[in-house]
Amino acid sequence: MLTRHLLKQASTCRHFLLNSKTSSPLLTKSLLFSSSSSSSESQSPTTTFVDDKVTDQYPTRTSISIDRSDLYNLPGPTSLLILVFFFFLWCFFGFVWLLLYSIVDHSHEPTSESELVKHLKGIIKFRGGPISVAEYMEEVLTNPKFGFYISRDVFGAEGDFITSPEVSQMFGEMVGVWAMCLWEQMGRPKQVNLVELGPGRGTLMADLLRGASKFKSFTESLHVHLIECSPMLQKLQHHNLKCLDEDDNGDGVEKRTISTLAGTLVSWHALLEQVPSGLPSIIIAHEFYDALPVHQFQRASRGWCEKMVDVSEDSMFRFVLSPQPSPATLYLMKRCEWAAPEEIEKLSHIEVCPKAMDLTHAIADRISCDGGGALIIDYGLNGVVSDSLQAIRKHKFINILDDPGSADLSAYVDFASIRHSAEEVSDISVHGPITQSQFLGALGINFRVESLLQNCTDEQADSLRTGYWRLVGEGEAPFWEGPDEQVPIGMGTRYLAMAIVNTKQGVPVPFQ
Repeated sequence: MLTRHLLKQASTCRHFLLNSKTSSPLLTKSLLFSSSSSSSESQSPTTTFVDDKVTDQYPTRTSISIDRSDLYNLPGPTSLLILVFFFFLWCFFGFVWLLLYSIVDHSHEPTSESELVKHLKGIIKFRGGPISVAEYMEEVLTNPKFGFYISRDVFGAEGDFITSPEVSQMFGEMVGVWAMCLWEQMGRPKQVNLVELGPGRGTLMADLLRGASKFKSFTESLHVHLIECSPMLQKLQHHNLKCLDEDDNGDGVEKRTISTLAGTLVSWHALLEQVPSGLPSIIIAHEFYDALPVHQFQRASRGWCEKMVDVSEDSMFRFVLSPQPSPATLYLMKRCEWAAPEEIEKLSHIEVCPKAMDLTHAIADRISCDGGGALIIDYGLNGVVSDSLQAIRKHKFINILDDPGSADLSAYVDFASIRHSAEEVSDISVHGPITQSQFLGALGINFRVESLLQNCTDEQADSLRTGYWRLVGEGEAPFWEGPDEQVPIGMGTRYLAMAIVNTKQGVPVPFQ
């Protein structure tokens, strides 16, 4: 029945097309497609349902003739040329648009959420409330998978910030002079742990060992311990210290790593507590304390409230105040006890760093028991820090909550808090802080730069002068003749140096 119906329909369409004089091209085309569809279907098996059984049928082929007299004709040569012209014109403007789009910087455009952002929002959602600024800072910097320090090299001109060791070799050499002087005051022990917290690329330690390599009795006593949690930076440190790994003999003894710069043993640890005790230690913390997470407090009508990080209704990070006292309030109370009342009264914000207090206490404990000393160099204040937390991306300051994980977070170091924390331990003396300019100058950096200038090219001399100014100068360098945006800015007074030593060693150089 279906086959007979299709043939009858096709015959009717053919009769109408051949005999109708008033059919329009549109109607003709409509019927044409209808006939074509029916014809196409007639070439395929049709399926009918008979008593709920499926039966395949193949209808017989039919021949249908179609009137094409009213169909659209191809354009003539002139029209074709016009179409070609407009086609190439469209292609040209499309190419120009793509070229301009590729040149324009789209870094400001919103991007999909990073894994770290999702992780932070997940923590806040799971907690059912905001997290502290310290926890936010810690996740952003040292999260094992997405942390800023974990998977990239953030130091140097190509990174997000430049540290003193990256500026000039003289910085590491002067720290080496300080370490050797302390070793002398300790009585030249045969075995010493030389510990660096947060060694970055290993530049400071490499310059220290290279400069001290001629003093064999000193370097032979050293076992270098690097406190580093980033696997990528550990590899950089291994490379920059020219390390060689001894072959594993299969005797169960842990294989050793030797720095060929001075023939010293090198080991890596995630925490200071993992460094073996029992030996005197020389501990160096350069630009390490500033990366420790800080808790921020704001004065409100109900008293000091901790500032927290929450997610707003539009899914953006925002600051809120804790409705009740938080665990970090205990450290705030301790910090306020150490300060003069008038110093606290004038502040509306206070930063405290519990990890800095606890770390300093651990360092002082080790020095008290085993002997030695610690050198802390960082930018900060010798007093209560108000509101200093900042984010740096590609050498520029940005909003702290903007795209977390893409910028470094750091805060001013509270040197007064470090001093009080260390002095809680017996047999410990704290010296400083003094400015970095005073520290390096007293150790002889002026003589060192003059010595280096005698045997260098003009290009090297310019680099030495620039590095020297950045280490000890204040403000913009007066001798600079290059582009204004590249003028060296002195760190000499913005950075402070402090020493913590065992009282048996006396007063360390150059704090006399």
